[in-house]
Amino acid sequence: MNDKGIYIKNIYYMLAYAFQVLCQKNYREIASEEFQDVQDLFAAILARGIAQQLKQGLYRTYRTKREEFSVLRGKLCINGTIHNQMQRKKVLSCEYDELSVNNLFNQILKTTAWILIREPAVLPKYRADLKKVMLFFDEVEEADAMRIRWDMLRYQRNNRNYEMLMNICYFVLNGMLQTTENGSYKMTAFSDEHMYKLYERFVLAYYKKHHTYLNEVKAARVKWNLSTETAESMICFLPVMQTDVFLRYQEKVLIIDTKYYGKTMQSKFNKLSFHSQNMYQIFSYVKNQDAAGTGNVAGVLLYAKTQEAVTPDSSFVIGGNPISVKTLDLNQEFSFIAAQLDKIAEDYFGVQQSAIQNFL
Repeated sequence: MNDKGIYIKNIYYMLAYAFQVLCQKNYREIASEEFQDVQDLFAAILARGIAQQLKQGLYRTYRTKREEFSVLRGKLCINGTIHNQMQRKKVLSCEYDELSVNNLFNQILKTTAWILIREPAVLPKYRADLKKVMLFFDEVEEADAMRIRWDMLRYQRNNRNYEMLMNICYFVLNGMLQTTENGSYKMTAFSDEHMYKLYERFVLAYYKKHHTYLNEVKAARVKWNLSTETAESMICFLPVMQTDVFLRYQEKVLIIDTKYYGKTMQSKFNKLSFHSQNMYQIFSYVKNQDAAGTGNVAGVLLYAKTQEAVTPDSSFVIGGNPISVKTLDLNQEFSFIAAQLDKIAEDYFGVQQSAIQNFL
C-alpha cells in the first residue's frame, strides 16, 4: 500500500490539501479506500471528478466551423461560395462559431482516462468506472500525450473545476508515462520531480489551513540585502530567491524549503554530510531576509524521509539565526505527519496548536 516509501493514502491527503476540491462530499469515500498503487488512486479520483463534471456539464468553447447552406449563417466565405457558383451549386459557403466540448481540457481528460483504462496494473473496478464516464466523450478527440501544451491552459469562472483534474492528468501524463519502442505508452512509478512539486504545495497548504494565527503564510520572495549604491545596477544579474514556505508571526519569520530527494545526505570520501547547495540556499534566504540582523528569522530544510539508515535531524545557530535540517516521514499515519509539521511551527513561534481539525 505504498509507492516509493509513501503511503498511497497520504498522497491523497497531500492532494486534498493542495486541491481543496477533493474535500467535497463526492470525493470523501476515496479517503477510506486502500490503494495498492498510485495509478489506482489517480484513476479513482479522475473517475469521480469526471462524473461530477458531467453532472455540471462539460466545459465548452467556441470552435469555428465551415459548412454549406442555402441561406447565410455566420459570415460568408467568399472563395468557397465562388467555387460553388462555378460548379453551379446554389449554396453558400459559411463560417460560424459553435460551442463544442471538443477542446483541450476535455481532450486531456479523455487521453488520460483511456491510458489508465488500457493499463493492466489498474484494478478492473477503476477501469470500469472510467469506461462509464467515457461513454459521454464521443465528440471529444484524444490528444497526443507527449505534445500537450500545458502552458495553454487558462482557468476562469466557467472551467475553474477543471484545475484539480488537469493537475491529476499532468501527474499521470508527465510523471508516470514512458513511450515504448512501438510508440505505445506504459505506466511507471510516480516520478520524484512531480512528487516534489506536490510535497511543496502540500506543506504550504497545510500551514494555511491549520495555523490561522500566523500573520503571513505564502511562498514569498526574499529581497537581496544590497547597498543603495549597487542595488539598481546589480539587481538584474542576481537570481530570484523564491521561498517554498514563508511563515510570519508578529516580528518572527520562519522560512521552510522543502526537499524531495532519493537521498537526503551527500557522501564524499565515505563521509556523510548535508547537501551543501541546500545549506547555502537556506542560509542565504535567512540572512537576506534578516537584513537588520535581529535574529528573528529562522530557516528549515524539510526533507521527505527516505529509506536511508541516516536521516537529518539537526539544529544550529549560524550567524545569530536558527537553521534546522529535518525530515518529514510520509510513510506513516497522517496524524503523525500533521504532528511533525505542527511541532516545527510551535517550537519556533511558541504558539501551541489545539487538536488538529478534522480536515477530511
